[in-house]
Amino acid sequence: MSIPTPGSQEWLDQVTEPIIEPDRRIIDPHHHLWDRHDIGSYLLENLWADTDSGHHIEKTVFVECGASYRPDGPEHLMPIGETEFVARIAADSAAGAPGQARIAAIVARADLRLGAQLIDVLDAHEHAGGGLFRGIRHTGARDSNREVLMGRAFAPEGLYADPEFRAGVQTLGTRGMSYDTWHYHHQNPDFAELARACPGTTIILDHFGTPLGVGPYADRRAEIFAAWKHDIAAIAELPNVIAKLGGLAMHINGFGWHARERPATSDEFVEAQRPYYEHTIECFGPERCMFESNFPVDRMSLSYPVLWNALKKIAAGYSEDEQDAMFYRTAARVYRI
Repeated sequence: MSIPTPGSQEWLDQVTEPIIEPDRRIIDPHHHLWDRHDIGSYLLENLWADTDSGHHIEKTVFVECGASYRPDGPEHLMPIGETEFVARIAADSAAGAPGQARIAAIVARADLRLGAQLIDVLDAHEHAGGGLFRGIRHTGARDSNREVLMGRAFAPEGLYADPEFRAGVQTLGTRGMSYDTWHYHHQNPDFAELARACPGTTIILDHFGTPLGVGPYADRRAEIFAAWKHDIAAIAELPNVIAKLGGLAMHINGFGWHARERPATSDEFVEAQRPYYEHTIECFGPERCMFESNFPVDRMSLSYPVLWNALKKIAAGYSEDEQDAMFYRTAARVYRI
């Protein structure tokens, strides 16, 4: 008998669990959409298949992933195509059946080093977003070991210290927009300096600063975790930074679930990842934390309902008010939804 392909629905369906607290309201503040021939599509019907799978997902936030850029025209305006693409899907989501999740905000892409041209890009995103555009993600992920990198996440060296880049992040703050980032664990100190230099901008740290666990980082989890804990505590001292709790089921995190015959269970997830969640919540406080799915990327390790079961198990020891902040209110406040 052949083994189902990891990430496929057949593979994910091997692990099913009763839904924990099915009535708890949730905003999923980090997912992607794309229509690609090489890796398959993840569109509204796919998103709804996940958000309708048992948990009470009321709203979602789309985060840029290089989808459906304009094929021609000025290069700096090509990412507007992604916002146009998602805004159309968001309109369809708003017309969905009662109880189905709606896409309530868009985090788009712009090169924050554009200087005066950045204003034109932000204005274009606002026009294309139909009231949903909230901010920019210009990722900073960079590592000298290219085998650990995912896709296009290869930022130039010194991006976070670049004066033009910092000016762009500051511009977002003056416009009432947020900045999402994604980078690797060894870049956390550089990220802290960026956030310190841009105190007027709300900055969202995606995926815990991505502790790596593959390539030269394999078999160094304890060492990396110790340094990561110190860096997260330092970042949390900056009041303009918000933490997204999730995105640790990518293959580069090194847990290996994507290579197994069966996906992870919620208990396996909790056993492996609880320390990252509890330390970040302790440092930032629930009002500055929001649980995220990072789907469909983390779909390569476990299913959507199992993921949210795991997050609810991790959150169970916190008060009802604290849980509501992490599952809903922080995302609603930060993304203005």
